[in-house]
Amino acid sequence: MSTRCGCIKFRTVGFVDRNEGKTTVRRSTALVLTLVLLQSTGALAGILALNSGPRQVTLLELYTSQGCSSCPPAERWLHEYLENEDLWSRIVPLAFHVDYWDYLGWKDKYARPENGERQRAYAWLGRTRGVYTPGLFVNGREWRGWMLRVNPRASDKVPGNLSVTVENNEVDATFEAETGPYELHVALMGFGIQTNVERGENRNSILRQDFVVLEHQSYPSSNGHWHVPLSRARPEADRYGIAVWVSSPGNPAPVQATGGWLPAGNQR
Repeated sequence: MSTRCGCIKFRTVGFVDRNEGKTTVRRSTALVLTLVLLQSTGALAGILALNSGPRQVTLLELYTSQGCSSCPPAERWLHEYLENEDLWSRIVPLAFHVDYWDYLGWKDKYARPENGERQRAYAWLGRTRGVYTPGLFVNGREWRGWMLRVNPRASDKVPGNLSVTVENNEVDATFEAETGPYELHVALMGFGIQTNVERGENRNSILRQDFVVLEHQSYPSSNGHWHVPLSRARPEADRYGIAVWVSSPGNPAPVQATGGWLPAGNQR
């Protein structure tokens, strides 16, 4: 299958009290309540608990390259999701960096051959008319609405709830569905990544990128339950997130997805 450069390019709280003893007691009570609240939310333990809900959450995939001059506009559009109230609850964006433009003069350090293979798998299944950058997919189908600066429509499918817990760089997941088997996909993402591009089509540019897939692994299951490791590799980024989704074996299209910001306990 031929590869071409995309459709654009196609290139301490205290209360003042006159009685000192009462002030001390009230401050201590406030501190205890704060600690209880933190523990209940998992903030102290670094626990992240995610639930997709029964309705399908949109997985938005961008295939991009630091070596493609048409990609920065799409990446800036994706960046806007950081301020979107539906982030993580209704839509989970990712940016897969591909390596098939590295020959143009700049090697994208975040590109992985398997990212391009995932995009080609969509083409093989008839989910896209070509392999190009910037290429966007909504729930496994080619989507070009970003050029009109609109957001993809929410899915009306109800595949079931995907629940995920992340603690100490371990991922526990359960997909509540009657049919199977399924594969679990876990992607570690970096945010606020800045790269000075010295060569190629984006030479002399400073690229600021978010939702960058740093690591992506998949794991099979016959019963919809998983206990798997989260990659401890952490290339430099301002912040880290995780995207988790399930798909049918041999089909990259997501069935259900969820995601969120990694708490401090899972940052290293």
